[in-house]
Amino acid sequence: MQDSRNRLPWRQAGKPSRREFLQGAVATGAGIAALSRPPAHARGRSQAESRRSPEYLGYVSFQDDNRISICTVNPSTGRLTWREDVAVDGGPAPLAIDPAANTLYVGKRVSDEIASYRIDRSTGGLTLVGAVPLQGEPVHVSTDRTGRYVLSAYWHQSTVGVHAVDANGVAVFPPIEWRYTAPGAHAIQSDPSNRYVFVPHTARPGQPNGIFQFRFDESTGRLTPNDPPLLELQATLGPRHICFHPTLDVVYSSDEQGSSVTAYALDPATGTLVPFQTISSLPGGARRDRNTCSQIQIHPSGRFLYVPNRGHESVASFTIDSSTGRLAATGWVPTEPRPRVFSLDPEGRFLFVAGRESGKLASYEVDQDSGKLTPLDIYEGGDAPLWVMITRLTV
Repeated sequence: MQDSRNRLPWRQAGKPSRREFLQGAVATGAGIAALSRPPAHARGRSQAESRRSPEYLGYVSFQDDNRISICTVNPSTGRLTWREDVAVDGGPAPLAIDPAANTLYVGKRVSDEIASYRIDRSTGGLTLVGAVPLQGEPVHVSTDRTGRYVLSAYWHQSTVGVHAVDANGVAVFPPIEWRYTAPGAHAIQSDPSNRYVFVPHTARPGQPNGIFQFRFDESTGRLTPNDPPLLELQATLGPRHICFHPTLDVVYSSDEQGSSVTAYALDPATGTLVPFQTISSLPGGARRDRNTCSQIQIHPSGRFLYVPNRGHESVASFTIDSSTGRLAATGWVPTEPRPRVFSLDPEGRFLFVAGRESGKLASYEVDQDSGKLTPLDIYEGGDAPLWVMITRLTV
């Protein structure tokens, strides 16, 4: 990936009042993103040819560079190849792709927006097709399992949102939900059944140190507090992000303040969580008070789990018991300073980590028997990488 240091000026979008925001009195316009030309080897390929391509696509947001970099990933070697940079003003940060892989949703943390980009299925290129104003900076965006709604979380504003998606895949204004939870909301995801939504909250003074639990109506996009509405954790763990096991009724959280991973039993009948294991993300002797955890991802096979450590500057790996979902630590590999975001490829053969301080991306090969990581290459990136997503546009 090429290293681009050309910065575009940030802009502060005019924000509607809270009444206007909730009533939908302010409309948003659509625009067209300026795209650089794709490399020569990518031009002239038909859509059918592209769909036969074995390459994966990578999207990396660089907030302080106001751009999203697009690269290809060789699924045999894990080698990244830069394709193009897309100028995205407003501080692009969290990313999400709809289940059909037609639209990329971008949370902008400077201009306070969620932008919708149409994905060119032959090149992976992006075209801006709409944006909605927000009353806060989104730290996490996702879609529900149908792709009809965009979900978002706001750490500073103690809020979660739900926006409907129109027939063109564009998130629309006003939000269906703009709901106060508590300070520290850091992620929002629907469960595999699409009947429940969970919002982990980190643990600092005045923050709840737990996971809010909602029932979700996929026909309307509405959230209803579950019973109980908040799973409060006893230890000061600070769940930050979550992931779902592909076959077990188990959920895992990366614990920001606890430097740990917590496993929860998910009751599919009620949509509520019960913690049953917390395991350190650090090796013995490491200073917990000098470390925080960031994201969490589970291997597609459901056999391995990964969590980056900021402070220890490593990626922790775990094996997962196939019947109980319990975790066992298997090792740590050093990585780029302040590893905030990372991504496995769709088959779980390679893992890519971005260092918040260095701006570089480190790649690793995943041992398919043990889940352990072997370092491969380091790539120049940019300023403030805040999301890494490796995906496959076709099946």
